[in-house]
Amino acid sequence: MRHNQIKFRSGITLVELAMTMAISCILMLIVGVLVVNSANGWQFTYDKAHQKIKDDARAAALAFSNIGRMANSKDYIIYSISGSTFTPAVSATPGQETVVSGDAVEFRYWDVALDAGDTYNLMDVTKTSTAYALFYISGGDLKVDYGSCPPGAVPAGGGSRNTANVKTIVLAENVSAAPGCGAFSHTAISGVGKGSVRINIVLTDPDNGDQIRVANSVLIRNKWPQ
Repeated sequence: MRHNQIKFRSGITLVELAMTMAISCILMLIVGVLVVNSANGWQFTYDKAHQKIKDDARAAALAFSNIGRMANSKDYIIYSISGSTFTPAVSATPGQETVVSGDAVEFRYWDVALDAGDTYNLMDVTKTSTAYALFYISGGDLKVDYGSCPPGAVPAGGGSRNTANVKTIVLAENVSAAPGCGAFSHTAISGVGKGSVRINIVLTDPDNGDQIRVANSVLIRNKWPQ
C-alpha cells in the first residue's frame, strides 16, 4: 500500500518577497509623512508662539506696567503730539469727568533711595520725582525715553521733547494707536487725572498682516506729596 507523501517547501517566492517589500515601503512612507507633518506642525506652533510682534507686545505691556506702578499719580502727564510738539492733553469738557486720550504719556517716579545723610530718612516733599519715562509712538515704533526730572520730558505747558542726556529704547515696531482712541488715555476731572492710565495700541506683523492689540491699564498708587 502506497502512502502519499506531502513535501513542504522552505523559503519564500519572489512574488512574496516583492509583496513584503512593497508593504514595508508603504509603511515607511506613512511613517515618514507622519514625522514630517508632526515636525511642520511643531515648527508652525513654535513660530506662532515666538512671533516678533508677540515678543514686542509682551515687552511693551511689561515696561508700561512696571514704570506705571513706580510713578507718582500726582505728577504724570498725557500729551498730544503734532509734528515734534508735545502738548498736555486736556478734556474737551472741563469740570466734567471725561476720558482724555493722547499720543504719549510721561510717568514721573523716584529712581534713588532716601537721603542716607538724613537722620530720619525723610524725602524732600518738594521733589515729586527724580526720573521720568516718556512712552510715545514715532515712525511706527513704540519708544520710551528715560531721563532725569527735572527737567522732565517736555517743558511745562508743552514743546519739543527733551533729547539731552536721554536714553531711548524701542519697545515695539510696526505700532499704531488702536482705532477710535489715542494710544494712551486716562479719566480726568478739571484737569486732574484719576491715576489709572491705559495703553491701547495695535502691533502688525509686516510679513503676514497678523495683528495683536495691547490694551492694558496701570493704577498708580503712589501719591507724593499727599
